[in-house]
Amino acid sequence: MHLKTAKQALLRLGAVLCAVTALLCALAGAAAAADGDVLTVGVPADRCPVFYTDADSGEIVGIGPDLLRAAAQEAGYEVVFRTVSEPTLKDALDSPAYDVVMPLGSSITSAAGQSSIVSDNLTQTPFTLVTWGNRKLEDLNRLRVGMLRSLGGGAETVRQLYPGMEIGFYDTMGQCVRALRTGQVDALLHNSYVWSYVLQKPSYADLTVQPSAMFSMDFRVGTLDTPAGRAVIERLNRGIAAVPETRRQAVILAYTSRQLYRYDVGDFFYRYGLAVLLGVLLLAAIIAIMVMHQRSFRRENEEKLRQAIDYDPLTGALSLNGFRSRVEELLRANPDVPYLLSYNNVRNMKYINDSLGWSVGNELLRFWVSSAMKILRDDEALCRVSGDRFAFLRVIEDSDKLDREEETVYEPLRNYFIDRGLETRVQICAGVYILTPEDYQNIDVDRILDHARVAERKVREARRDGYEVYNPEQWERGKRLADIVSRLPSAIRSGEIEVWYQPQVDYAAGRINGAEALCRWNHGKLGRLQPAEFIPTLEDAGLIYDLDCCVWEQVCRDLQRWNAAGHRRAVSVNLSRCDLSSGRDIPELFTRLAETYGLGRDQLRIEITESAFAEDPEMLIGTVTRLRELGFPVEMDDFGSGYSSLHMLKEVPVDRIKLDLHFLSGAGDTERGRIIVSFMIRMVHSLGMELIAEGVETDAQADFLRDQGCCEMQGYFFHKPMPVGEFERLLRENDAAADA
Repeated sequence: MHLKTAKQALLRLGAVLCAVTALLCALAGAAAAADGDVLTVGVPADRCPVFYTDADSGEIVGIGPDLLRAAAQEAGYEVVFRTVSEPTLKDALDSPAYDVVMPLGSSITSAAGQSSIVSDNLTQTPFTLVTWGNRKLEDLNRLRVGMLRSLGGGAETVRQLYPGMEIGFYDTMGQCVRALRTGQVDALLHNSYVWSYVLQKPSYADLTVQPSAMFSMDFRVGTLDTPAGRAVIERLNRGIAAVPETRRQAVILAYTSRQLYRYDVGDFFYRYGLAVLLGVLLLAAIIAIMVMHQRSFRRENEEKLRQAIDYDPLTGALSLNGFRSRVEELLRANPDVPYLLSYNNVRNMKYINDSLGWSVGNELLRFWVSSAMKILRDDEALCRVSGDRFAFLRVIEDSDKLDREEETVYEPLRNYFIDRGLETRVQICAGVYILTPEDYQNIDVDRILDHARVAERKVREARRDGYEVYNPEQWERGKRLADIVSRLPSAIRSGEIEVWYQPQVDYAAGRINGAEALCRWNHGKLGRLQPAEFIPTLEDAGLIYDLDCCVWEQVCRDLQRWNAAGHRRAVSVNLSRCDLSSGRDIPELFTRLAETYGLGRDQLRIEITESAFAEDPEMLIGTVTRLRELGFPVEMDDFGSGYSSLHMLKEVPVDRIKLDLHFLSGAGDTERGRIIVSFMIRMVHSLGMELIAEGVETDAQADFLRDQGCCEMQGYFFHKPMPVGEFERLLRENDAAADA
């Protein structure tokens, strides 16, 4: 009996322990959930397709939730959306039920008077005015505008843009429309995406979108300005920055291209009541008419929406959103075209609007755009950033580009009123930014615009008219580089590109036994250019292959002429790392040159550099192997000045090493340099390769090299590079001395 009682007690104790364990697990799970990265977001749910409740799943979806989900995912948040129960987002900011609320156009004061903080912009949301019938709007600052009460936070941003606008609030869209039709307000204001949904309601067919009265507002997430709020916003900003623009546009397109409006019975009878009375016989015709109408209506709305997003309705120029896309497209399609971006501001626009009227100011802006469009090329772009601020992406054709911009783009605008008999001269502040190679590799249109804005601000703050270059040194260098790049084709045709030869000697025998072909450019405008300037420039522009082909061709002509005169020579020609990485068949090219000019393949010594091996070892080894198989000697140039990789010596099957005398002529311990060079010479000979020292400048260096077993040399101690005529005279003298 006692045993049974004990067992029952143990069972009851076990049950209690299980219950306690389950309670502790539940509490731990709740704590874990509380500590997790869950972000509760308060949103309105009556703004399809921006925010709405999906009829099937019951979840809050739309453009806003999808954009925030993408940013939150990048920031490591899991988001939960809740419909705000408060009358406005200003009230929702004070509610502890939400971590953040959206959408806000800018930071606002909550209903309780507390400051808020907002995130970076998720996207630009176009706002459009809608009127009843065919009414035309003129001065936005004098309008009576109706808005949903839940848009109260956004109304503060609107008031900042248009201080004179009178705004009335209504609880529902139906109340807004009734206020418009009864004349209580002149127009209704809402997100253009929402209008594209709302105006599908048949009873709203008498409402008209006013595209000329469109403007854009930011689409941001906000919360109270507290340490915790700032931490959340800072983390969200990192996620927002990581969301690609293409993904944002895809989200917008996904919702705006779908038919989301669902007709109710009232809609159906409002529009098709008469047709229903005609009976079943007309049903097929009615259905066909409905389908055709919906397709046409959707296409029309989609086109209006696309125009509203990508183009400025006042001037016809690209909007900032369209400009970003166009600039990215142009820079990707034209990576070798030099561009500048100018940011322009009419400094006395407020005076023009106040004294002559807004309509005159708008005519001025339209005139500027139409004038600029006439001279704009297909690979250039023009954008109205906002108000009287415009941005141009222009090709830098030559060094006089900015002077011509003054004459063709700015002067007609400056003289707009003077040409019409008024004394007002339009004042323009412009900032110019010259795009760099980095801008093409990492395209960031907003960053490029910011650089141009910085330059424009200098002009504006100096209270003067004209333009300022973001970096004048960069502009001067850009002009010079443009002159080099643009002139190369004509320089090749006109003979400005010259081949000079630096003799290579056998020091022990005292005779010339070859030469290295070097390129010189006597530029028609800039004078004689240094190879250190034009060769890297042409490499960056992707034109070095054209220059090298010109040099190779000229060397082959000279070799052919010397062969015909009975003097068989060998010349070293340089092969750029860019030539190797271009995907061209270099061995086939040299084979064709040798056959065309009747040359022995041993007469063309192909020089490669250590840096080419460092960039792509497999490609270099393959090219060198094929060249040697075809009979062309291959030389490793500048060995000792760069990587000096022993692995390279092991892997790359070259015939001759060109030893750079950096160890002997550079700074440091000279004796150590001699020891290193001595061992390098022995190592190269042990590998069965030929050796030539380049950069020999003194007799002491030459004697040392000869004593160490390196007799082939090249350098200023013997001869500097010289034109072909001077080189040929030197060869004749050398041959005569040898015969004597």
